Amino acid sequence: MEQMTDTRLADQLCFSIYNTNRLFAKFYQKALEPYQLTYTQYIVLLALWEQDCKTLSDLAKELELASNTLTPLLKRLETAGWLTRCRAENDQRQLMIQLTEKGKEQKSAIEKRLEQCMNEQVAIDVDQYYRMLQDNQRLMEGLKDYVGS
Repeated sequence: MEQMTDTRLADQLCFSIYNTNRLFAKFYQKALEPYQLTYTQYIVLLALWEQDCKTLSDLAKELELASNTLTPLLKRLETAGWLTRCRAENDQRQLMIQLTEKGKEQKSAIEKRLEQCMNEQVAIDVDQYYRMLQDNQRLMEGLKDYVGS
């Protein structure tokens, strides 16, 4: 039986995940190009499609991004017409993030485009996709338990 700690770079799970992460970034960059969105902007939209109208702090926590990283990204999305940022009426300290009509209307087109790219270019079917997602989530949980995050 092989060991999980093989010292060959090509056999390192961490290196494989690192390279997969880089390639995913390029994949999303290319697939989202017609919408002029980056991957990080896309995950902001994903979070808002799940639940619209969130505070900046809630969105930052959900995406595991610092608010000073998220703020310039949100400004660019606002300038492009995807979302709005406004102060909460009941608490002026809180910044609320909400989708615009464009942000809501483009959801199905973006989902369709990404699914098409995944099916045609990466050749992963739905069952494989969810199996890999489940394996990755199990790995993430184990790592979180170990590092205390």
